[in-house]
Amino acid sequence: MTNFTLKYLPPRIEIETAKVLKQLTLSHRYLAELKGTVKAIPNENILINTLTLQEAKDSSEIENIVTTHDELYKENIFIESKNPATKEVYSYAQSLRLGFETVRKEKLLLNKHIVHIQNTLEHNNAGFRTQAGTKLINNSGQIIYIPPQNSSEVLNLMANLEKFINDNDFSDLDPLVKMAIIHYQFESIHPFYDGNGRTGRIINILYLVLQGLLDLPVLYLSRYIIQNKQEYYNVLQNVRDKEDWESMILYLLKGVEVTAQQTINLVTNIKNLMQYTKNRLRTELPRIYSQDLINNLFKNPYTKIEFLQKDLNVSRQTASNYLDEVVKLGILEKIKIGKTNYYINPSLINALANV
Repeated sequence: MTNFTLKYLPPRIEIETAKVLKQLTLSHRYLAELKGTVKAIPNENILINTLTLQEAKDSSEIENIVTTHDELYKENIFIESKNPATKEVYSYAQSLRLGFETVRKEKLLLNKHIVHIQNTLEHNNAGFRTQAGTKLINNSGQIIYIPPQNSSEVLNLMANLEKFINDNDFSDLDPLVKMAIIHYQFESIHPFYDGNGRTGRIINILYLVLQGLLDLPVLYLSRYIIQNKQEYYNVLQNVRDKEDWESMILYLLKGVEVTAQQTINLVTNIKNLMQYTKNRLRTELPRIYSQDLINNLFKNPYTKIEFLQKDLNVSRQTASNYLDEVVKLGILEKIKIGKTNYYINPSLINALANV
């Protein structure tokens, strides 16, 4: 490990090389297609509820925090999990949703917002690091990188990063290139005692929303990182060791391209499943059919009588009858957990599991 001093942004070397510009064309193309595809889903909460859980699961898995899809879906509707990892992953989903609502409302992503996101993720109020001693260590126990140790340096670097994120006049680089640079810089500052990797991946998604490249936080970038995990760590470290910005930027731009395509396919599958369900209910159960019922069945793979009561503003008995009729069609499956009946949408579960 060589001595290294983290520099302020923007980088002082040529960033948008010919290779980067070529990859940008593809990345922007599929990101724009994803943005358009998402508009086909009539209720944004369907994608916010389901896809943030997928991102939470994948991003947490990078840090070896592992749960199952099923446990996560149950946690999302307040079925208490005995797995501590499930609670951690669910906290990630909550942090992502919180960050999204903040960015959409404020049109900014400030350090105070990032601290709040990390607080929600880690359930603490530690804030930025004030004590020295933080080191990044590989699986062999070797120190591979020592981030800034002085608390004032951490604050100054984060102030510089905040300006880079929010002031478009500060740098005229392409927004996707800036997303990659922001990710590298945040991970290199390593401003928190814990949760830096997950917070940094939340920032990726929020920055795309902030720049208008996405309307909803639905990009599956963490899945790409899991599939190319060692390369991810290598390209970050090679910026520090060799000032190889190009490889790091190309890696994340390729990730945007690949995960945008995967998410387009997933959203399209969900749209088709919703249309199939809509057609069957409208044809075979016209008395109970409504768009609100369809939305309820796709907001989460699990639903229950109380959720339908609230969404449709009907009595408990009516909600129960509706769900049982949908079960008879084979669209839902009914199970009992404790004393409560839950209704599972197996087609949605399969779609989410086979991205």
